[in-house]
Amino acid sequence: MSQTIISFFSFLPPDLQVFVISAIPVVELRGAIPWGIFIHRLPYIKTFLLAWVGSVLPAPFILWLMPAILDWMRGTTLFGPFANWLHDRGMRKSKDIAKYEIWGLTIFIAIPLPGTGVWTGCLAASLMDMDFKHGIFSAILGAAIAGVVVSLLCYFGLMAIGG
Repeated sequence: MSQTIISFFSFLPPDLQVFVISAIPVVELRGAIPWGIFIHRLPYIKTFLLAWVGSVLPAPFILWLMPAILDWMRGTTLFGPFANWLHDRGMRKSKDIAKYEIWGLTIFIAIPLPGTGVWTGCLAASLMDMDFKHGIFSAILGAAIAGVVVSLLCYFGLMAIGG
């Protein structure tokens, strides 16, 4: 599925592909950085910066709007089941995050694994009623850490195969 999403944006210039792909839930910068480095051979710093900014861009909107959107979706027959699943998922994630507050959210966003990242982290923060500034801080710092980790993994992966 991620490959299909990424391929959809192939008509865009490489820089814009990295930026847009990093803003997509699930894929985020974990997919955008390898895409920029391995597919387009973009410089590491440029790829990191494009992916980092792209991944953080949705954070304020998620923090501000997600609770209202979920409430509206729950009231509909069509979107109600999905809204309930999304809410339950966010609440499960928020239990682990709430224990350590800002730093818990930062670490959660920074872990470059499926099911973590800015989208899920900000959803959890909004469901926990975390202060907006704290949520943004965690998203910015966590995404930066994740971007560095993914960039280093790409670098060492290329070194390992002699690229």
